[in-house]
Amino acid sequence: QVRLVESGGGSVQAGGSLRLTCAHAIDTQRMDCLGWFRQAPGKEREGVAGAYIGGRSTNYGDSVKGRFTIIQDDTKNLLYLQMNSLKPEDTARYYCAARTLWPCTVGTPSHWNYWGQGTQVTVSS
Repeated sequence: QVRLVESGGGSVQAGGSLRLTCAHAIDTQRMDCLGWFRQAPGKEREGVAGAYIGGRSTNYGDSVKGRFTIIQDDTKNLLYLQMNSLKPEDTARYYCAARTLWPCTVGTPSHWNYWGQGTQVTVSS
């Protein structure tokens, strides 16, 4: 059974920071990847960041490169998304996801297998 629970969303002004947390219960022998996606109202789900479980390989969506960082804490089964220099266009519901097979790229959300319920992030100008 796969369990992904996001937290840490909220409202912040442009230029501010937030850290999202995903508490996960997954079989790391069956999963290769953990990642973050987001979806704004009326828009398609967008890949934010992906990481190979237990490894250092990461990748990011073009719109967040240099501002967001995906961080794993394997000892606590936690996945973080550190978001800096937030912009109003970052406003969306953010989802934690898991994927059974690498590559851990986030360009195609449909390739990811398991999803959390999401946490809302709102950035005001």
